[in-house]
Amino acid sequence: MKIALDAMGGDRAPQVVVAGAVAAAREGVEVLLVGDEAQVRAELARWGADLPVWHAPDHIRMEEAATEVRRRPQASVRVAMELLKRGEVQAVVSMGHSGATLAAALLVLGRLKGVERPALLVEFPSLRGRTFLLDGGANADCRPSFLVQFAVMGLAYAEASGVPNPKVGLLSIGEEEGKGNALVQEAYPLLEAALGERFFGNVEGRDIFLGTTEVVVTDGFTGNVALKLAEGEAKVLLTWIKEALASSFRARLGALLVREAFARVKARVDPAQYGAMPLLGVEGAVFIGHGSADALAVKNALLRAKALVGAGLLQRVRERLLSLHV
Repeated sequence: MKIALDAMGGDRAPQVVVAGAVAAAREGVEVLLVGDEAQVRAELARWGADLPVWHAPDHIRMEEAATEVRRRPQASVRVAMELLKRGEVQAVVSMGHSGATLAAALLVLGRLKGVERPALLVEFPSLRGRTFLLDGGANADCRPSFLVQFAVMGLAYAEASGVPNPKVGLLSIGEEEGKGNALVQEAYPLLEAALGERFFGNVEGRDIFLGTTEVVVTDGFTGNVALKLAEGEAKVLLTWIKEALASSFRARLGALLVREAFARVKARVDPAQYGAMPLLGVEGAVFIGHGSADALAVKNALLRAKALVGAGLLQRVRERLLSLHV
């Protein structure tokens, strides 16, 4: 299995991207770096590594419009999608411009049959393990039918991740049927009809972390706000804990005793542990990471892509979408 990595995508590309690729390659991932060959090989030389490179002289910068991929066929993310389209790689990972990655995937790969809009799946740690939320930001405005498709794709992802009998919750402002805005109220009966016993009903924001359901669906605007709120809150809470543990001699003494436990908690809420989010609903395995990703996040994104492609993620999504339209 070969994975194309957009070597020029991200705030600190190609340095951290290449570092992450080298780390993943050492753990058995076959990586093809796509980007400016001279820059990429210079970084590889720093690590004493020799990974394959596919030259792409252009790349979409974070401040540029996502639509730039349409008129720049030599941009690294678009070249990576072309390689996936031709079957020369089995997945694409980019830590760069998420909008450009989405646009390139739609332009080159197209949508799966039965999908009106692809969605970004976001993974949250929960008391019961993990909660998969979608859409994480690909579609700010959604129709009720979009949420049904998101739910089906989320179930397929959860199953590919090894979750037995996952259920879907509809994010709302109350648990009772009939609560929520017009989108939620219209989506509820559609989800109930399409999913049957797999549909749990309405869930609230706290349920994401309680793990009430394995999959949560919402529009991309709300999903992205939830994601950024969670990331910010985790960062602030960890900062407060560190300050408290350094506030006195007794606290510093206690910090030595809880250091390992604190490190485990920090790792559970660190986005780098998840690496990248899958873009579900396009004709190929595409994963999008944070622009601020470090080498660990890049490595984990590649490991996750390999595991999910190996678990037949795309085929599972196709089969679930087919069952929806039978």
